[in-house]
Amino acid sequence: MKDFRQLQIWRRAHQFVLALYSATKAFPNDELYGLTSQIRRAAVSIPSNIAEGCGRGGDPELARFCRIAMGSASEVEYQLELAKDLSFLSVDTYEALCSDLVDQKKMLNSFITKLTANR
Repeated sequence: MKDFRQLQIWRRAHQFVLALYSATKAFPNDELYGLTSQIRRAAVSIPSNIAEGCGRGGDPELARFCRIAMGSASEVEYQLELAKDLSFLSVDTYEALCSDLVDQKKMLNSFITKLTANR
């Protein structure tokens, strides 16, 4: 069992969630149960799955949960695009969040590769 708080990828994902929550506060009220809720849940899923994988049975399980986190990151990536196209996010905010998310996906991919190479 690993301490998820010690993983740089988890810390990065957690900071992303905090930034995303801040950015989505300005979304229209009628989106509270729509895109606002969906993008927040998908973003929270990224560090949540990393944390859950750390509490499971070793590197193969952690890699599996990191793959799930990668799927959630891709979901958020699309939802950021949608939010930008609907003018819920400024282009600058979109680019900053998307850039961070792409970096996280690269980190996740490297981490998954490392975890699966140890088998």
